[in-house]
Amino acid sequence: MRRAVLAFGSTVAGLILLLSFRSHTATPASAGVSAAGTSSKSSAGAAGNGSSGGSGGGSMAGSAAPSASPSAAGGATGGTTAGGKVVTGEVVNGPYGPSQVAITLSGGKITKVTVLQHTDDGENSQQIDGNALPKLTAETLTAQSAKIDAVSGASYTSAGYIKSLQSALDKA
Repeated sequence: MRRAVLAFGSTVAGLILLLSFRSHTATPASAGVSAAGTSSKSSAGAAGNGSSGGSGGGSMAGSAAPSASPSAAGGATGGTTAGGKVVTGEVVNGPYGPSQVAITLSGGKITKVTVLQHTDDGENSQQIDGNALPKLTAETLTAQSAKIDAVSGASYTSAGYIKSLQSALDKA
């Protein structure tokens, strides 16, 4: 009986330790991923530099400097540019880092989505975000709302993007 109690207690303690273990640390990332799917965040270990052309399918660009878009400067919640009114969503902190989206509205329609921050927990996160963010952006422009589907395999990225997008739409 004593052995059973000891084994049960050890199992419970082991499970508690296992479930409380966090293998990833969240690091803030600042990036500008636009509706065209290009980014100005570099990836240190990613294969190739990617391209900064308008037809990029989520490839990471080679420049390490954050984008200097009007909505990224100073963290403003709104402003106007030649393309329309820019509204910045709130920063949504997730287990792999923050997510933040800015939208450009023109004539009551979303004309551009800029990802100001996205998860950045190493090469795996960069690959996931490189695939998911262009899909989320394209779906946002099609749906014209935050009622979009999450990208399979990018649950945290999708959730942060959608929450920040909804906060930007609420501000507009």
